[in-house]
Amino acid sequence: MTARVLVVDDIPANVKLLEAKLGAEYFDVVTAGSGPEALSIIEKEKPDIVLLDVMMPGMDGFEVCRRIKTNPLLSHIPVVMVTALDQVSDRVQGLQAGADDFLTKPVNDIALFARVRSLVRIKTMVDELRLRQATGESMGLVDGGMSVLDEAIARGRILIVEDREQSAQRMAETLGQAHDIEIVPQTVEAVVRAKGGDFDLVISSLSLDKQDGLRFCATLRSLDATRQTPILAIVDEGDLKRLVRALDIGVNDYLMRPVERHELVARVNTQLRRKRFTDKLKHSLQLSLEMAITDQLTGLFNRRYMSRHLGTLIGDSTATGKPVSFLIMDIDYFKQVNDTYGHDVGDEVLREFANRVSANVRGIDLACRYGGEEFVVVMPDTDMNFAYMVAERLRQAVADAPFHISTEPGQLPVTISIGVTCSEGTNDTAEGLLKRADKALYRAKRDGRNRVVADAA
Repeated sequence: MTARVLVVDDIPANVKLLEAKLGAEYFDVVTAGSGPEALSIIEKEKPDIVLLDVMMPGMDGFEVCRRIKTNPLLSHIPVVMVTALDQVSDRVQGLQAGADDFLTKPVNDIALFARVRSLVRIKTMVDELRLRQATGESMGLVDGGMSVLDEAIARGRILIVEDREQSAQRMAETLGQAHDIEIVPQTVEAVVRAKGGDFDLVISSLSLDKQDGLRFCATLRSLDATRQTPILAIVDEGDLKRLVRALDIGVNDYLMRPVERHELVARVNTQLRRKRFTDKLKHSLQLSLEMAITDQLTGLFNRRYMSRHLGTLIGDSTATGKPVSFLIMDIDYFKQVNDTYGHDVGDEVLREFANRVSANVRGIDLACRYGGEEFVVVMPDTDMNFAYMVAERLRQAVADAPFHISTEPGQLPVTISIGVTCSEGTNDTAEGLLKRADKALYRAKRDGRNRVVADAA
């Protein structure tokens, strides 16, 4: 996997060295000699990952990282701090600034390349979500402006997979006040718990006794329920081979033994913050999809979705010979409701009518707001007689009980007119079905309203 890498260091020799190493691995390398220059390049070039020195004059790496991570347009870009600083406090400070990792010079080439590829894979997934988010924003369906550091460290559910009892207890004590912790020493049980536990993070030792920690991590990545669950691996110091393999499998982050408490907390917070950010993107995407196909006032599907769905059903009906029925409904004298009581009350009537429609159709039926006060119900595998019976039940459900409204007189009698039709066979089309139902609706209104009329195909 190749990627565009921004190398930031004020010492030209360091820049040249990293540039040569990364170039030999077929990475596209961009360089900067200072913090301000790096921020300018990031905004223009949008690199896939930033390798950032800490000790730079003027603006140090911590401040550069903080500015990247607080910018909603840039915060998804992974940042790896590469520095001679080797104190735990330095690593913690970098992680708190939003860094995704903190590598100490001299950096092992194999570990560096594995880490870069691992973070780029994660970014690729986030990029796809952000692209869909941008589409939703452009359509006015969702709000943007999220950044990783905006996410609060809410209480999370963490599964610790560790067969060294003392080590597991120390981690649980460190994290237990802020999070809900479960400890499982056996990987077989841990897989079952992880599949059904809805965990926000899994912390797993890679050096389990008579168990394969790498296989456990690979299993989590292969299951739908846990594929996106962050994994923080615990690696024995110097076990580079196992670490590189873990990153290739899809582990999100790692800690070397002995585990330092402050670094554990910082790395856990980083993973939880990133998960909240990703979850919000996914929720935003789901919301934009729902808004694109549903009517916001009533919660029913909209005309666009109904047209596509009806076309698909008619195609299936042509192939299988099973009938498709179609109801189109219009609220009688709805304009008078708006003129007399105002559009707010009109909206109340529309919402209540939608609720009554939903309560009186089957789960397989598709109820939609067609436009204004017109609604439709698409009924797959349904003949005319059954569709007419449902339409009559709907008419009675509306007419028999007045609608509650928020102004005097407090309730309002409402009636509806319904046109019903059914597919005719192999030569039918969605347009033909709509036209026949509309004609039946027109006859229902012409003949006095508050009635159901079936199209006599």
